[in-house]
Amino acid sequence: MNTFPILISNRAVKLVGNLFKVLSYPFHFVFPKLRFTIPEYSAAKVHTNRESNVTKIIWQTNFSNKSTLPVYLNYLFNRLMSLDYDYRYVSTEARGEYLKNNASPDVYESYMKLNDGAAQADVWRLAVLHKEGGIYMDIDATLVWPLKRILAGIESALFIKIKNNTEYTNYFLATEPNNPIFKEALDIIVDNVMNYAQGERVKGVFDTTGPMVLNRVLENKEAQSRDRNYVCIQGSFTNEYFQYMDKPRGKWTHLDPDDLIKK
Repeated sequence: MNTFPILISNRAVKLVGNLFKVLSYPFHFVFPKLRFTIPEYSAAKVHTNRESNVTKIIWQTNFSNKSTLPVYLNYLFNRLMSLDYDYRYVSTEARGEYLKNNASPDVYESYMKLNDGAAQADVWRLAVLHKEGGIYMDIDATLVWPLKRILAGIESALFIKIKNNTEYTNYFLATEPNNPIFKEALDIIVDNVMNYAQGERVKGVFDTTGPMVLNRVLENKEAQSRDRNYVCIQGSFTNEYFQYMDKPRGKWTHLDPDDLIKK
């Protein structure tokens, strides 16, 4: 696989994204209350005969689909990079309803014990991908190459790595349905939540429901993975300020680990 064109595309995406991000500051200074609606469903615009083990649907969630300009532009850019994929945005309320109807009782109970939206999203993404398959991306994640080309030749799942390709992350996940890796990750989360902070367990979102869970599952497994720079990056079009303009200090990093689980 020739990665040089992808790297060039990566740099171009960052350049364009950062330009729009800078321009969004004066835009929202003039229009502080203006928001753009990310649709709950967007059908594929192009239909192809290309077969894929990964379900051709993109899943995203956030505390609201009423977004600032840069978040909306990020959504539009990703749709351009995935025209032959369906798209679904799932609200906070719909996440809980989905898990209530489709996940095991212990997964749903663990979800309901969590006090943080990002941690809840960690559980939901694994559950919906295990049942339905597809691609999950964080709301600030940006594809650097057409999705159908990224997933060409993927057998069952694709994971991305950060920190010089040494550590798995979970802001982009792609899989076929019923992948046992995702079931194992859910089982670990249930155990972490039900036994939170007991023994030598590390508290907080990152270790309890986040990327560390995925790293534990994949530690001794062979899985298809790539460096994030050749798949999907974060923070090109948007940042914490624009993502949480309507929910100041709403990012999971501001949560006291002792408050993660409902008392």
